[in-house]
Amino acid sequence: MVAVQAALETRMLLRHGEQLLLTVIIPTLLLVLFSAVDIVDTGEGERVDFLAPGVLALAVLSTAFTGQAISTGFERRYGVLKRLAATPLPRWGLMCAKTCSVLVIEVLQVALLVGVALALGWSPAGGAAGAVAVLLLLLAGTAAFSGLGLLMAGTLRAEATLAAANLVFVLLLVCGGVVVPLDRFPGGVQAVLELLPISALSEGLRAVLQEGTALPWAELGVLGAWAVLALGLAARFFRWE
Repeated sequence: MVAVQAALETRMLLRHGEQLLLTVIIPTLLLVLFSAVDIVDTGEGERVDFLAPGVLALAVLSTAFTGQAISTGFERRYGVLKRLAATPLPRWGLMCAKTCSVLVIEVLQVALLVGVALALGWSPAGGAAGAVAVLLLLLAGTAAFSGLGLLMAGTLRAEATLAAANLVFVLLLVCGGVVVPLDRFPGGVQAVLELLPISALSEGLRAVLQEGTALPWAELGVLGAWAVLALGLAARFFRWE
């Protein structure tokens, strides 16, 4: 049942034009644009080496948080979740199916963005150990953003979720270390921004893929804390009707 529902959720996401714009086209355009044009000072080295990890983090944000929050919010509004709750599919099964769907979309996103980044001259560091570290960071980031997305979708009205999710996406794009280095912000602001899940994910990926760090424990710990908090709150306060 979980596999069938996951396949359905994936097909629905792939057929949704607005979701594809958010999850695929925007991250790809940002990667190409900011790599080709010197809009933001990314420090020493090739711009794509700085941008690629940040855009990968943005892809996780767009799918696990923004896209999932909006789709789940409107499913809740139109009574889809209420009807699914009356089927043999358990609620935990529905959450697992949505998570599997998010992971499938993320695999496609990562494959596309890595291919584009390599074509632009990206030279990732880390090797095999780095690949494992990247996988752990992406899974922790997915858990954190999924929890936050479900918490928003399960507590706010669909229209409020739509507005809030898109606003958060734009704010985190600008202030989360995705395309603008965190050290460009004032010291006090930077210390706060480093605690955000998007900052932890983008900086953690950058530490592995740009600097060759084996495993960024600090960033992974921040993501783990957000995941536990967000998923716990979502499980506690999510309203199915």
